[in-house]
Amino acid sequence: MTDDVADWWRTSIIDMESGRIDIRGRPIQDLIGTTGFAQMIWLMVMGQELSGPRAALFEAALVAAVDHGPQAPSIAAARMAATCGVGLQSAMATGLNMLGDVHGGAGEQAVEMFQAATRFDGTTAQMLDNWRAERGAYLPGFGHRFHQPIDPRAPRLLALVDEAVEQGAVTGRYAAVARQIEAELAQAKGKPVPMNIDGATAVIYAELGCPPALARGFFGLSRSVGLLAHAWEQTQQGARIKGPTPPGYGWTYDPS
Repeated sequence: MTDDVADWWRTSIIDMESGRIDIRGRPIQDLIGTTGFAQMIWLMVMGQELSGPRAALFEAALVAAVDHGPQAPSIAAARMAATCGVGLQSAMATGLNMLGDVHGGAGEQAVEMFQAATRFDGTTAQMLDNWRAERGAYLPGFGHRFHQPIDPRAPRLLALVDEAVEQGAVTGRYAAVARQIEAELAQAKGKPVPMNIDGATAVIYAELGCPPALARGFFGLSRSVGLLAHAWEQTQQGARIKGPTPPGYGWTYDPS
């Protein structure tokens, strides 16, 4: 009997035998050449086909977050790893492992906040007070320490959401909630606090019905493109053992 072995892993993602590979019930040869990579990601992860404006929204979110330069810890880590003689996949993994609650997790948190806002029976200000009481003062998805006053990626993504709403592809419910939060923050602070890339992509993922945790996973897939590009570029430059600061700079020694 081999049932105990056959049942060791259970999956609805792939069925395979010699000469046959079915992904989510579809022969791989039928997907090759007919299905875009973003659509394939959605099919694999969500188990559903994605097409038309919804597929375009998902792809736009993936494109928007591919890179943010070597000042981003994940990108810097990948470049440093590349100078240590590891393979490209190891450099990418080094950068990917830098993505956590603070760097890379805001999209997931923003989806959670937007979903909470749609369930909340009260004003936006009250909802934000409750969120801060439970999660702390930081509000994911708004403002940017580098891009002032506007993250250039967010308006374009939101415009695409608006187009998808007009086409009936998404409801626009989460876009409306996000804009209500944006307006409340501006009124409370006396100045604009625009949505950033995390907030805008969170709107898209929420509109598409993506669970919050997968928003972080999709961000990791997107940023992997930047990690590969930077690791490859660094490899081609030929530098060896580059640390986070130039060799001429030291550090603060604190014996206390």
